[in-house]
Amino acid sequence: MECPHLSSSVCIALDSAKFPNGSPSSWCCSVCRSNKSPWVCLTCSSVHCGRYVNGHAKKHYEDAQVPLTNHKKSEKQDKAQHTVCMDCSSYSTYCYRCDDFVVNDTKLGLVQKVREHLQNLENSAFTADRHRKRKLLENTSLNSKLLKVNGSTTAICATGLRNLGNTCFMNAILQSLSNIEQFCCYFKELPAVELRNGKTAGRRTYHTRSQGDNNVSLVEEFRKTLCALWQGSQTAFSPESLFYVVWKIMPNFRGYQQQDAHEFMRYLLDHLHLELQGGFNGVSRSALLQENSTLSASNKCCINGASTVVTAIFGGILQNEVNCLICGTESRKFDPFLDLSLDIPSQFRNKRSKNQENGPVCSLRDCLRSFTDLEELDETELYMCHKCKKKQKSTKKFWIQKLPKVLCLHLKRFHWTAYLRNKVDTYVEFPLRGLDMKCYLLEGWFWALHSIRNS
Repeated sequence: MECPHLSSSVCIALDSAKFPNGSPSSWCCSVCRSNKSPWVCLTCSSVHCGRYVNGHAKKHYEDAQVPLTNHKKSEKQDKAQHTVCMDCSSYSTYCYRCDDFVVNDTKLGLVQKVREHLQNLENSAFTADRHRKRKLLENTSLNSKLLKVNGSTTAICATGLRNLGNTCFMNAILQSLSNIEQFCCYFKELPAVELRNGKTAGRRTYHTRSQGDNNVSLVEEFRKTLCALWQGSQTAFSPESLFYVVWKIMPNFRGYQQQDAHEFMRYLLDHLHLELQGGFNGVSRSALLQENSTLSASNKCCINGASTVVTAIFGGILQNEVNCLICGTESRKFDPFLDLSLDIPSQFRNKRSKNQENGPVCSLRDCLRSFTDLEELDETELYMCHKCKKKQKSTKKFWIQKLPKVLCLHLKRFHWTAYLRNKVDTYVEFPLRGLDMKCYLLEGWFWALHSIRNS
């Protein structure tokens, strides 16, 4: 949000002698000595623990609020308000009077100056540690961690992502996508695009909504983020540049509050798909797809007019069959998808604790079976039969005509009634390997039917 209190609160002196020693992310609260989530006051440079620890930063703000007795005290209070703090790990700014994270800056750019100063302190404190880790990586000739699964060794992303407020929803999706090898390699091999020039060229800056930069590319920032996650030269990477582009093109995700991870993934993939269709850095979309020989034409699924690496990896096709119960007319429709949203069957929606042994156990197969089972449409979803020329009762059934290379399944954790929205906290068991989808595929059903007839 845009905060109106910055001019009266941000008056910190950028003097390293006034700050504690060490990296800002490891500073300790001056009250409880906790080094978890240190926040620095942008008025007096004092360090306290943030709102998610013991809340001493908030108490520092409350103690600074002097009761107003006359107009002079009111004017004095406006000159020095201890209301704005900065998270020393994510460099996000929080105002206690607004009770929200701040996205704007003062006219003199004081917030950005403090942020850059803390970043410099952080970099200088970790220089020796980074050299040591780099030498270790060179000695082992590995730039990624290795994960052993059933005796086989698989490379996984070696760099973490810093949380920018409550952006764990974004970080979880980024880490998941970065470990899909074919998808990640495609973006890392794209040609780089320099979006900036002049004084900001080659320098990472913290962007805010108040900056008027319209020349943004989600594909480019996504590429940079994936490269940073796999280069292995640091333990954690802060994706603020990517988050700034997300703010620009996805207004629903502006701010630092919690968001839905599945919704973010859909928006991200959709915008990547649309941007890749329009070409990238002067190279046409078709030329980019041809460069990656592993993306064969048979594995592409067109959505919104064209195919990209997004649809080649995540794109599948559903067949929707609707049958009129009066005349028996069948209607078929083919719908492309990037993920499947599965309902948890109603018989499993009763609350069940982890240690509860009695009662049925819901599995992923139960959710898939509920999704593909024959369903009779209710009175509010009557089918317009072309033969009967009016709306009739009908049945509906989904088949998966084509599976994607990577199948994304989303469990619907909310159940809507006429007046309420209920959280579904049912535990769902699912296999880590070897999920058999044959019985949900159209081809698998025809194969089973053919085997029964021949027998």
